[in-house]
Amino acid sequence: MPVGGLIPRATDEAADLVVRNAKIHTGDPRLPQAEAIAIRDGVITTVGGDKDVADQVGPATRVVDALGRRMIPGLNDAHLHVIRGGLNYVLELRWDGVRSLRQGLAMLREQAARTPKGQWVRVVGGWSVEQFAERRLPTVAELNAAAPDTPVFVLHLYQAAILNRAAIKAIGYDKNTPDPRGGQIMRGRDGEPTGMLLAAPSALILYSTLAKAPGLDEEHREASTRHFLRELNRFGLTSAIDAAGGFQNFPDNYETVTELARKGQLSLRIAYHLFPQTAGQEIEDLTRWIGMVRPEDGDEWLRLNGAGENLTWAAADFENFAEPRPEHAPDYEVEFEKAVRLLMENGWGFRLHATYDETIRRDLAVFEKLAAEGLFPGGNRWLFDHAETVSADSLDRIVALGGAMSVQNRLSFQGEAFVRRYGIGAAADAPPIRAMLGRGLTVAAGTDATRVSSYNPWVALHWLITGRTVGDLTIHPPHNRVDRETALEMFTTAGAALTGEQDLKGVLRPGFLGDLTVLSEDYFAVPDEEIPHIEALLTVVGGRIVYGAREYEGIDEAMPPVTPEWSPVAHFGGYQAAPEPGFRGARQAELLGEAVAESELHRQWRARRGLVSEHDSPGFDPCFSL
Repeated sequence: MPVGGLIPRATDEAADLVVRNAKIHTGDPRLPQAEAIAIRDGVITTVGGDKDVADQVGPATRVVDALGRRMIPGLNDAHLHVIRGGLNYVLELRWDGVRSLRQGLAMLREQAARTPKGQWVRVVGGWSVEQFAERRLPTVAELNAAAPDTPVFVLHLYQAAILNRAAIKAIGYDKNTPDPRGGQIMRGRDGEPTGMLLAAPSALILYSTLAKAPGLDEEHREASTRHFLRELNRFGLTSAIDAAGGFQNFPDNYETVTELARKGQLSLRIAYHLFPQTAGQEIEDLTRWIGMVRPEDGDEWLRLNGAGENLTWAAADFENFAEPRPEHAPDYEVEFEKAVRLLMENGWGFRLHATYDETIRRDLAVFEKLAAEGLFPGGNRWLFDHAETVSADSLDRIVALGGAMSVQNRLSFQGEAFVRRYGIGAAADAPPIRAMLGRGLTVAAGTDATRVSSYNPWVALHWLITGRTVGDLTIHPPHNRVDRETALEMFTTAGAALTGEQDLKGVLRPGFLGDLTVLSEDYFAVPDEEIPHIEALLTVVGGRIVYGAREYEGIDEAMPPVTPEWSPVAHFGGYQAAPEPGFRGARQAELLGEAVAESELHRQWRARRGLVSEHDSPGFDPCFSL
């Protein structure tokens, strides 16, 4: 973008990229605000004003005018299942951001019509019934009507999955199929599966059923992953810590990101973890991996960060707040201690999924035993993830053992379920973010996308700041909310600390990696309710423009087309963005029209059953009869 007053000069010190005329929040206390930034060879060389970058503009320097918009350091999601998400992204119909079930079912019906024989329509996380106007799940009958012949799998959090008739047939579930441990196949009067699968409380029934759907070949996995990373860049993400997860095997399922890193085609920096997949052979898996790779192997684009988020399956608790807290085996510490000891002896850090304080206390007892031997933490980074019900005493013990925390906005999507089970009082400190920060703990923030929460980090930032769910329920009172600058630090510098990269990224400072984003709205100025609707207009990773929109559309790196052609992403995109603020009134009128149409459908249904006369006015309401 040509800019008057900046004259290119032939120099050996020319920047590759200059972004000027911005309201820059640097995150650097030594220079909190700036207007321009210069990047050379992927690293920031100058942060200041126009005059400070002028002598670094050479003939080949790309100069971008931010047009007075807000710039911040690139966001870092500290708990994102990015590798698994990328392998499947183009196959998934995303209901993230969809505001009504009616709209979601219309999308599903349209996608079923274009999905070829042998493939599925799958809605896999990132949404909650609480975001829908109808406040309910789709029914099996609605899925059957929308897709009578195409298998459909709809995942709701880690609570349930709804399958249509064609999916049950494709999977082969019948009256003789046993319920897996911790899961339930709902059955009708005839004993046949109805199409509802329940996590009771284990989500393994949901994982394993989804794993039966057809996948992509390697060529399509690479393209799918690149498009998913571009979708994350759309929201200003420049880094993520991959938390591994179920059905993510090493090294097989890591080959795609490894190949993209080799080709220089990653647009997001990834630090990854390794998660034993098979109950009973966790120690063998960890032992094998210790002989293959080391933490911090790789570079600033792709690197190993340690083990987790599970070390042993028996120690895992499940966050299905629609079900009671799971009870662990009384002796899970035996194998768990072996795993932690093995990691400590070999210089491996770890992260640990732990929803409930009951689990955290038992884990801490193992760590304290090893600490008494002088083995824990041994200079290794370790942290707890989630920790919705962690107690003050447990936090003190975590501080004493040199741990850290990573919190996610799972209660943005499950807050209502948590309140129904444990009460609004317990929800007020689920998790106790301010108590963690007050103890000086490193507290990084993430989303836990893609199967629970949405990957949109601005939904998570909104939750940190307001304590409100996507269903607009306030669960965190003021004492457990954070200000906007603190929330941003949790999505930048704190995440960098979890990977030992706090001297490389997270702030905009000379010598740091050139990762930044220019926002559609000023994060520090918009009303709270507008925060979830912020997107990036320009995202830069290592000086590369990896995403551009509006005035910057077309200056980012070229991408291959979305394939296969029938992909839901090719037609609907990913996250369903809210309309621009200026168009909210028009959208409100549109939603009102949809509600009226749905009301008429209800009237017709009642008329067919003789509950009302066929000729009754659709506007009749007995509440107003005289």
